[in-house]
Amino acid sequence: MSQQNASSDIELPHLTGLEARIAERIAPTLADLGYELVRLSVLGRDTPTIQIMADRANGSLISVEDCEQISHAAGAILDVDDPIPGAWMLEVSSAGIDRPLTRAKDWERFAGHLAKAELDVPLNGRRRFSGTVMGARDGNAIIRLDDGTEAVLPLVDIRKARLVLTDALIEASAALAGVSSEGEDGEEARQAPKLNPKKPGKK
Repeated sequence: MSQQNASSDIELPHLTGLEARIAERIAPTLADLGYELVRLSVLGRDTPTIQIMADRANGSLISVEDCEQISHAAGAILDVDDPIPGAWMLEVSSAGIDRPLTRAKDWERFAGHLAKAELDVPLNGRRRFSGTVMGARDGNAIIRLDDGTEAVLPLVDIRKARLVLTDALIEASAALAGVSSEGEDGEEARQAPKLNPKKPGKK
């Protein structure tokens, strides 16, 4: 589900075609700014929306101001590269606390937390798995199921995987961000900043 950028050590989500091309173009610039690309999607036809999901390099959530910086940087690259004919929209958001797990490093970083995963290709006749993240090994994500057994999920076969929102995950995310997990700050930590400037891209 993840891939190495050919020109750097940046680990990207596993993408193909247009999405892979866009990710490879913008990821180095995001890295220079201290961010990581978590997920990228291109949705729609008439005026496609390029959805960028990012976080800080340490895994903490980004703010609206971060979204603006990422939007400006990515938009400038895409204006020059022009990967999509005609007009397009750019939407930037934080991965959120119950974030997708799209790279091997995500499975390592969030070991010990609960997650759900769905495969494109069934494993022993099963597509959906839920349990405790145990890390990644040799191109596989490891998840410990409720019965105590471990499932080895090929990263390239994972259609989607996401952390399950728990008190432990909220507290860990709050600690990473350096804020309290209680009271108003706790509510703030649950939110995933998002920026959609509604601004068409290059025509």
